[in-house]
Amino acid sequence: MPQSVWKIQEIRDQVAVIEGKKPPTMVLKNARYIHNVYKQWLYGNIWILNDRIVYVGKEMPENLSETEVIDLEGKTVVPGYIEPHVHPFQLYHPVSFADYAAQFGTTMFISDNLHFALQLPNKKAFTLLDELNKYPFAFYWWTRYDTQTEWENENQIFTNTSIFEWIERDDVLLGGELTGWPRLLRGDDQMLYWIQSSKKKGKKIEGHFPGASEKTLVRMKLLGADGDHEAMTVEEVESRILHGYAVTLRYSSIRPDLPNLLKGILEKKLNIFDHLMMTTDGSTPIFHREGVMDMCIQIALDAGVDPIDAYNMATYNVARYYNLSHLHGMVATGRFATLNILTDEFHPTPESVLSKGVWLKKEGKKVQAFLDIHWNQYYKPLEIDFDLTDEDFQISTPVGIELVNDVITKPYFVHFPLHKNELPADSDESLLILMDRNGKWRINAILKGFAQDVKGFASSYSNSGDIILIGKNKEDMIRAFNEMKKMKGGIVLVENNEVIVSLPLAGAGNFFIGQMEELIEKEAALKAALRERGYSHSDAIYTLFFLESTHLPYIRITPKGIFDVMKKEVMIPSVMR
Repeated sequence: MPQSVWKIQEIRDQVAVIEGKKPPTMVLKNARYIHNVYKQWLYGNIWILNDRIVYVGKEMPENLSETEVIDLEGKTVVPGYIEPHVHPFQLYHPVSFADYAAQFGTTMFISDNLHFALQLPNKKAFTLLDELNKYPFAFYWWTRYDTQTEWENENQIFTNTSIFEWIERDDVLLGGELTGWPRLLRGDDQMLYWIQSSKKKGKKIEGHFPGASEKTLVRMKLLGADGDHEAMTVEEVESRILHGYAVTLRYSSIRPDLPNLLKGILEKKLNIFDHLMMTTDGSTPIFHREGVMDMCIQIALDAGVDPIDAYNMATYNVARYYNLSHLHGMVATGRFATLNILTDEFHPTPESVLSKGVWLKKEGKKVQAFLDIHWNQYYKPLEIDFDLTDEDFQISTPVGIELVNDVITKPYFVHFPLHKNELPADSDESLLILMDRNGKWRINAILKGFAQDVKGFASSYSNSGDIILIGKNKEDMIRAFNEMKKMKGGIVLVENNEVIVSLPLAGAGNFFIGQMEELIEKEAALKAALRERGYSHSDAIYTLFFLESTHLPYIRITPKGIFDVMKKEVMIPSVMR
């Protein structure tokens, strides 16, 4: 339900500005601004008191004492952009991503809570969320219903108590994404109960239905799904719209579908832009070199989408869908003073960015530096207190995993002797080990299609937070593991006992503590080194993350063991160390 965020005295002060009894803190005069409902460009003056727009129109305040007055003659004003589908721990963390994204005009984030659910008790997670709310951004959240992989103790993580504590929060806007939707179709009434309970609290339910048939979409709609972001063709967009879904078009590092989807929508003259949103879907850092939601808007403009529709897809449409248009997504009275100032509507990367009344960027320059959260208060550094042994490299099954692309895998049958210290140099096969971060268990397989010349690779970044080892040479894999251990988490590439590149992830072994710009350069160096050694797909970070993800076909390595996604069974169990 819509919430008021201002106290009684604050509201009285806002009214006093209109009555001339109190000056506004800021006036943006002579502004050309978007009116998202009229779908027109209007001219007027924007009065702001602290973090709220108190008036937009032709008038100027009677009282301008102590008011910052900025003349925007010749400039264009739009609402701050909203990223409606964020995975906020893709090597970065929520603050570093928000701080970076704000320079491109994206200041509101509706984010995945999976990382919190898997790694923090709710009380500590909620303390962190409350701390995030002190920043001049707008952070909102999902609540997940499943781990997205196979864990022995999933039912201890996702409990009635835990789920209901999340959905009671006003800053939790949706349930999902529903990566575990096949369980619903198989009769999982526990998940259905959580979905229905979430909807009673006014939450939306976000699907995750890549390639879903019409029958599946219909069934999932009946089971409670409200929206989906997985359409990969214009026909899939049409099918979702036909059955009443809100559709979010994706432009991400592994699914850059947006240009083709928009082209198809325009060619078919589908009058559906009021029901579309856009997302970068948790892309990895390097993908954001050119921006965040401003990239999506630019793509829409370049495709020929009407500018009003292009901006609405990244502002008003999102706010309206989530029942937040009283606070966000409009240049109008009563909303947060979160505005982007542009040269014109055809250049969506802003010259200046105001978020909740705070300048984050002004005339092309960053003007705020925020103290970061003390992450180690919430996430303990990764302390690995065990060593690898010869036994850890043993593999006895000919069933392996082949990468079809960045994220899709299929079964692979090994055709060479398995008991080797070094795999054939002329092949694209590597030894893959998933190991418990506490050293209690492991599961080994041959991985085909990752790279030809990666000798030793270790990563503490993974879906489950456990350790991934990949390589052809046992000694180089051990060296990579030991270097990762010294860093207390990270990603390391080793060749001939030499560290080629390393990316420290001091945030529990999962995320980089530092500026996004520095992270982008480190990730770029890692990806370049992997490409030189035969990684031929588009995003190695997503490959690492999805090796365990059982919402994608066909075979996965998980904490339970090698898992057949279609049969829903463990093919080869993990072994205790």
